[in-house]
Amino acid sequence: MTDSFDEPPLTPPAERASFPDGVRFAFGTLTVLPARITRWDRPAARTGMACAPLAGLAVGVLAAVPGVLLLLLGAAPLLAAAVTVAVPAALTRGLHLDGLADTADGLGSAKPADEALRIMKKSDIGPFGVIALVIVMLVQTAALCEIYADSWIRGALAAVTAAVTARLAMTLASREGVPPARPEGLGAAVAGVVPRAAAAALAVLVTAAAAAAALAAGPPAAARSAAAVLVALFAAELLLRRCVRRFDGVTGDVFGALAEVSATTALIVLALG
Repeated sequence: MTDSFDEPPLTPPAERASFPDGVRFAFGTLTVLPARITRWDRPAARTGMACAPLAGLAVGVLAAVPGVLLLLLGAAPLLAAAVTVAVPAALTRGLHLDGLADTADGLGSAKPADEALRIMKKSDIGPFGVIALVIVMLVQTAALCEIYADSWIRGALAAVTAAVTARLAMTLASREGVPPARPEGLGAAVAGVVPRAAAAALAVLVTAAAAAAALAAGPPAAARSAAAVLVALFAAELLLRRCVRRFDGVTGDVFGALAEVSATTALIVLALG
């Protein structure tokens, strides 16, 4: 998620947002899948960011399907992995990757917060952004290639787990106490909207679900899946804290960077063993 999305017009504030409103908010802001946002206010953002892992589930399934089909048709694991990695980029119009690049440029600029934020808003990509993109895409593809080479089932589960974890990292970054770096943009719209207890509960739920999905392959596989989620969230938390210190808050670009870093970390852990 980056600030490049066109924001819908503001709707009058209300006390609560329904679950369907939240799902539409999540899918409408985090994917290009058809979802008409019906509300654009803080309550809708709160429910929507809590529903972000559901958007990740859809993205992960859609990413795994072509990869698995290619494997079953006789394609090499590398091709299947490359296609699987490309699908989430397409389903987000590359905005999470763009957020990663912009955040890398901002962090690497060594400029004061306001100047770093201006660098991040530029349409071009600097050297730090290019390096970050190349490393992340290569690592994601290499990790998935290793997993697909072992089993298409493991590969599919890895793609789904990484996508869900990436959006869960966004949910946690939207928790209470995390300030926005700018007064406008999607970063400001979702910063601090999710109650801490709800964010923690979702983290536990996703971790348990990841372990349960891999349990058929044995307890070690279940433990590895749970570890992948937890390690990925830890990596995202480290990056989040660095960005909050560096930029005095979060932006949409930071959310995109968190998604890519957590997905990459999850795939690395899942490729081990």
